[in-house]
Amino acid sequence: MTHDEQQDLEVETQEESTETTEQQSVVSQDPRESLAINEPINPDSLQGAIEAILMVAEVPLSLVHLATALDTPVPNIRQAVLAVKDDFDGVNGTRPRGFEIREVGGGWRVFVREDYEWAVREFISNENPTKLSQAALETLAVIAYRQPIARGQIASIRGVNVDSVVRTLLSRGLITELFTDSETGAINYGTTTTFLETLGINALEDLPLISPYLPDANSELGSDISVSK
Repeated sequence: MTHDEQQDLEVETQEESTETTEQQSVVSQDPRESLAINEPINPDSLQGAIEAILMVAEVPLSLVHLATALDTPVPNIRQAVLAVKDDFDGVNGTRPRGFEIREVGGGWRVFVREDYEWAVREFISNENPTKLSQAALETLAVIAYRQPIARGQIASIRGVNVDSVVRTLLSRGLITELFTDSETGAINYGTTTTFLETLGINALEDLPLISPYLPDANSELGSDISVSK
């Protein structure tokens, strides 16, 4: 072997060695290993993580959503969420917090505790928040108890034109267009998860019975605005 051939062989050997080292380096830098994703989170850290997430969440989060975000089995998440709820409620002998977590709209979210709603009202008393008009509240009630319902049916029950009120409720995100009737072309409306969140309930079945507030529970009006099944 000539001197030049020996040098070429040494260069090739060095290049192969460098390539093998780089490949090993790539394998060892697998982010899943460095982050230890598969390692279980201890209960205290899991509860703290859930508290932090719920504090910044703008919508209710389901157990599955939390389990996916924290790469933790759903049963562990459920246990941790209930532990957080008990902690906030002062079950272990501590003072109940000014806030609590409730299951609404298919998920969990932080709410002001009812006992301290007065403090929040005092705080925002000068904010002059925009409230729904009486007409909007009445229309929303009809939709909530009779959905799915078309605009013409709402107008028939209320006895007035409801076009502008329906637009207001749509813009607030309290109702949504469910479907369009294939025969009449009428749009049917229903309430949204925002509606449930605003009332602090989990489902439409949690709405209070309206029959006790009607002059005649057997009247046509009472049957018109009963909850559709």
